[in-house]
Amino acid sequence: MRKFNISVNGKTYEVDVEEVGGAVSAPAAPAAVSPAPAAAPKAAVSAPKAAPVTGAKQVKAPMPGTIVSIKVNVGDKVESGTLVAVLEAMKMENEIFAGVDGTVAGISVSAGDSVNSGDVIVSVN
Repeated sequence: MRKFNISVNGKTYEVDVEEVGGAVSAPAAPAAVSPAPAAAPKAAVSAPKAAPVTGAKQVKAPMPGTIVSIKVNVGDKVESGTLVAVLEAMKMENEIFAGVDGTVAGISVSAGDSVNSGDVIVSVN
């Protein structure tokens, strides 16, 4: 582990960085930096997303945003106008509808996940 001082928007943070590969270099002399506040918060790690079901019709995110809630479960029967998820984008909640008739074969996201435009939310057989 090596320690570094990083300045972001005028605030200085002390961080520990682990070297993964390559040659190990000699530690550098500490720079004269003001005492650092508490370390920057770590990024939240989300559970891996389930892969979309092959051969199924896919309900995709129409825009980037955050999944607020999933309204269906695997095995539920859905029709074209069935609400499957709520997506928050630009501080507005957007309802995502199935668009196809069938049975929910898989759910690729969970509440709190960030999605990009075109990411699969639900697969329907």
